[in-house]
This record gives sequence, C-alpha cells and structure tokens, in this order.
Amino acid sequence: MSRVTSATRRSDRGGVHLRSSLEQMCGVRDLAVWLGDRMRRRELIVLFGAVLWATGVRAQHVIKRIGFLRVGEPPNAWIESFQQGLRDHGLIEGTSYSLEFGVADDAARIPEIVGQLVRRNVDVIVASGVPSVLPAKDAAGTIPVVFIFSGDPVAIGLATSLARPGGNLTGVTVMDAAVTAKRFQLLKVLLPGLSKAGLVLRTQGPENPRYIEEAQRAEQNLELQVQVLTVQDADDLARRLDGAQDIRALVVVGDAQFTIARTRIAQLALNFGLPTMFTHGAMVEAGGLMSYGPDYQDLYRQAADHVHKILRGAKPADIPVEQPTRFEQVVNLITARALGLTIPPDLIINATQVIE
Repeated sequence: MSRVTSATRRSDRGGVHLRSSLEQMCGVRDLAVWLGDRMRRRELIVLFGAVLWATGVRAQHVIKRIGFLRVGEPPNAWIESFQQGLRDHGLIEGTSYSLEFGVADDAARIPEIVGQLVRRNVDVIVASGVPSVLPAKDAAGTIPVVFIFSGDPVAIGLATSLARPGGNLTGVTVMDAAVTAKRFQLLKVLLPGLSKAGLVLRTQGPENPRYIEEAQRAEQNLELQVQVLTVQDADDLARRLDGAQDIRALVVVGDAQFTIARTRIAQLALNFGLPTMFTHGAMVEAGGLMSYGPDYQDLYRQAADHVHKILRGAKPADIPVEQPTRFEQVVNLITARALGLTIPPDLIINATQVIE
C-alpha cells in the first residue's frame, strides 16, 4: 500500500512540475484557466509529451560537417559532381550537411590546414589530391577520411588492400602512373617523329618512382627518350623548361599542385611551343592541348557514395577502395592551332570532348 501511495505522490509532484513548465513555455500564469477548467493531468501530460517529442525531433536533426582538404580550389565541376552525388542519396547542403573547405596555397601548408579541420571536429574529411592524403592520414585520428587521388593507396600505406582497406581511410584511386606510357603513346600519334619528351613530376610526389618506371617502359617501346623534370610549382617549371635541351613535348602528371596552376602551365607550354599531355580535362579546358585519364567528375560522385556510407555509420575499413569506371580523352583544337598542329583524325574520333 505504501508503495502505491509513494508512486501517487511522485505522480502528483510530477504533474505540478509539468504544469509549471508548460506555463513558462506558453507564457501564462495559470494554465488551467488558460486551457479551461476541465483540463486534467492526463491531458496535461499528453500535451507536454507532444511538446517534448517535437523538441527532441528538432534536436536530433544534426547537420553533418564534411571537411574538404585540398591544395587550391578544385574545379567547380568536380565539386558540383560531389554535391550531386550526395543529393542522389538525399543529402542536401545546408539541410543535411555543411561543406567546410580547408584549402592550402601550396602542398607545404596542407598539414596546417588539415589540423584546422580536425580542430573543427568535422564528421569526415575528404582528402582531394596527392598532397592531401598522407597528411590527412597522419592528422585525422578517429575522423574517417575519404581520399580522391592519383596514387596507389596500398603501395604508399593508406590501405591494406583495395577490397578491405583495414584502417580509417577509403576512397577512390586513379592509379595514374599506370597510364603514363599510354600518354606518351598518344603524343607519338600526334608527333610521329618525336624523339625526346619531358615528364613533369612534383617534388616529393609519393608516386614519382612509379611514374619514372612507366616512363622507362615508354622509352623502350616507343623509341623515345624521356627527361624527368621534378619541380615544386609552375614557377619552378618555367625555370626548368628554360634550361631544358631538345624537349619537344611534355607529359604533366596528375597533382593538385599542378591543377591549381593549370592556366599558367598551359600558357608556359604554349610559350615554349610544347605539345602537352595532361591527366584530366580541366587542364585542357584551361588551355592545355590534350588529356587522357579518368573522368574526374565521375570520381567525385563515387567519393560522395563513400561519404554517404560513412555518415550512415559504415566503417572506412569495410568500404572497398574504388577505381575509375569511365575514362576520357579531351583535345583542344584552339591550342592545336596556336601550336601550328593538325590533330590526326584518330585522336579526334576517339576523343570524348573536343574544344573548338
């Protein structure tokens, strides 16, 4: 009997507390008078419960924070594709997530910038471009990382395997070095008499040994001499080209440090009269001659799929690293005319985009 009485008294006190809270929320002195004399405690509790439920729903709606790490602003089309990929999963910027950019002026500042994203306590970091991935791995701690870059994640220690990355990182890899010989081959189609070309690498690029290995394979198969030009940025490239001997064409590898300077690099190639092959179409749209490589807009849509899975609770260790599903070949006929070149019909027919 005493137990029931005790429960009743707690219920009475609870009802008074609920009523007082509702009076404060509604801005009235006497809720019973305001609602009507027939209001009972049960109706009062139901009303207050509904208010709490609505408040809880609002509290549960948390906007996820996506950190985006990169050297320089990425091309708009890449970001738009990433956002479209999230929209395909029902994620809307400003409602479902916020995109917080951590953009460095050059590769040397990436460790500082990723530290800022970590201190903001973002929910996931998208590491875009070669200079971003290793600093993101070192600094992210427990924050999941989705990478988009042109290297081999297994070879440089980002993942145990493509099928099961095994750590706190997953993403999309281009394996750019693997098609280096193909790019030199396309230059030979354009310039059948080409005997010496340059391969432009970024200083401290983690994939540099692989690029050089593939260039040596091109030398053997194409009767071509390749000179490696390792540079820090576009200004350094200008100095190297000024002192280069007998180079008649260039292959520029995929790297965010080069993408940020794509207009300058394209102009340098034009100034030196060098037909140049790039990794992606954004370089050609900026004035480069040709590109061959993955469709980067598609890569960013793939990365959005990974981000969506992680925001839903999946572990990066269990999300396979994906590779490109679509490749593109872009040709800029305006640049070809400026260089005094006629693009062979085969290159035009096989192009996925021709800029005229």
